[in-house]
Amino acid sequence: MTAHSVLLHICCGPCCLMPVQALRAEGFAVTGVFYNPNIHPMKEYLLRRAALLEAAERLDLPLLWPDPEQAAWNLEQWIRAVPASADKKSRCRACHALRLDQVARWTVKEGFDAFTSSLLYSQRQAHSIISEEGDKAARRSGTAFLYRDFRPFWQEGIKLSQKWGLYRQQYCACIYSETERYCKDLEKVCAAISASAPRIRRVPCPPIDSSGAKYI
Repeated sequence: MTAHSVLLHICCGPCCLMPVQALRAEGFAVTGVFYNPNIHPMKEYLLRRAALLEAAERLDLPLLWPDPEQAAWNLEQWIRAVPASADKKSRCRACHALRLDQVARWTVKEGFDAFTSSLLYSQRQAHSIISEEGDKAARRSGTAFLYRDFRPFWQEGIKLSQKWGLYRQQYCACIYSETERYCKDLEKVCAAISASAPRIRRVPCPPIDSSGAKYI
C-alpha cells in the first residue's frame, strides 16, 4: 500500500514519540490527533493532554484537535458506550473501536491517505484487537488502516520520554483500568486496620445497591 499522509491517533505523549519518528523514517507525513474519551478522571485527561502537547512541540508535530473538545470527553456517554457489565476484553474492544471509528472519519474528511494509532507502540495492548478494529473502521469509512508494530521501540521510547520529563501514566486510561491498578492498594490499607484498633469498629457492609432508581 502506498500512503503519503498518515493521521496518527495518539493515546498519550510518551506513546507517540517512537511511532512519529518511525513513520517519518518510512517517508510518511504524520499528523497527530488526540481523541480519547476513555481517559478518566478529568484530572488524568488533562495531564495526558498536556504531555501530548509538549511532545508535539518537541517533535514539531502538526495536530488535529477536536472542536469543541468537550464533545470528545463525556464520561456519561463513554460509560454507556463501554458499560461495566461487559467483560474486560469486550470493553477494550469497544473502546478501541469507538476511537478508531472517529479517527477513520477524520482521515477521510481531512484528506489523509491512511490512519494508524500509537496504541500499537504499547507492549500492554492487544495488537490483534487494535488491528481488527482499525481495519473495520477503515472499511466503514472508505479509507486505509496502516498497521505497524512499534513495540520494538518500547525501551527507546521510555528513555526518551524520561529524558524529556513527560508525564507517564500509571494505568491504561479508563475508570475500570484505574480500579484494577489500585484495588490492591485498598486491600492493603484495609488489612492494615487492626481488629483491636481503638476508635474503629468494623460493621458488615453489603454490596452497593445498583438498582439506583429509588434514589433518583
